[in-house]
Order: sequence, then C-alpha cells, then structure tokens
Amino acid sequence: QVQLVESGGGSVQAGGSLRLSCAASGYIYSYDTSSGCMAWFRQAPGKEREGVAAIYTGGGSIYYSDSVKGRFTISEDNAQNTVSLQMNNLKPEDTAMYYCAAGLRFCGNTQYALRVSNYKYWGQGTQVTVSS
Repeated sequence: QVQLVESGGGSVQAGGSLRLSCAASGYIYSYDTSSGCMAWFRQAPGKEREGVAAIYTGGGSIYYSDSVKGRFTISEDNAQNTVSLQMNNLKPEDTAMYYCAAGLRFCGNTQYALRVSNYKYWGQGTQVTVSS
C-alpha cells in the first residue's frame, strides 16, 4: 500500500520560512526501481490545484513553477525516502493546502512534471498560512 505523509506546515508572517516534508512508503513505480518523479502541489480555497515543484528522485532534474522559482527549493533524502520543500520569503499568496504527489515514472519537462492529472498517489495535505 502506497502512503505519502506530509508534515511541516504552519503559520508564518510574510518573509518567513517553512520546510515541508513528504515521507513515502510502499511500491510506487511500475519498474523495479525507487526512482521516479515526485512533486509538491498546492490548492488555495476556491482555486484549482497547481504544481509548485517536482524532482526526479535518485539525483535527477528539478522543476519549479514561475511563482516560486528562487524562493522554494525541492530536495530528496533517499535514505529516508523523503522529499522536502524549503520555502523562503513566503508571501500571503503562498497560503494554501500543500500536497505531496508521486507515481509519475518520468518528469519530462516543467509543464508535464507539474500537471495534476499525471500523478497517481497523493498525500492528505498540510496547511500553510502566511499573514501580511
């Protein structure tokens, strides 16, 4: 059974930082490998879910949406089966529920890697609130 468990959300003032973590367990990919594309998405009330950042695990490429490029950093810890999202210089518009996603075999390009419909497995989400 595949499980993705997010942690690290909270409330901060604008300009502050938070670090989100996604712990993955179970057999996620179709091939005998633990590598694949994992991503962070977010969804604000009344808005569609949008891709934030993605990484090809096992030391591969990284992708960011334009809205977070230069402020957010996605990284992986293979030993812990964890993908993290370091969020700096947070803005009120970053307020949303943040979700971890997995199950995409290859990231492709930025647009493909940050497409909601490409991911098979999702975590339960962690809330990030940024006040002005």
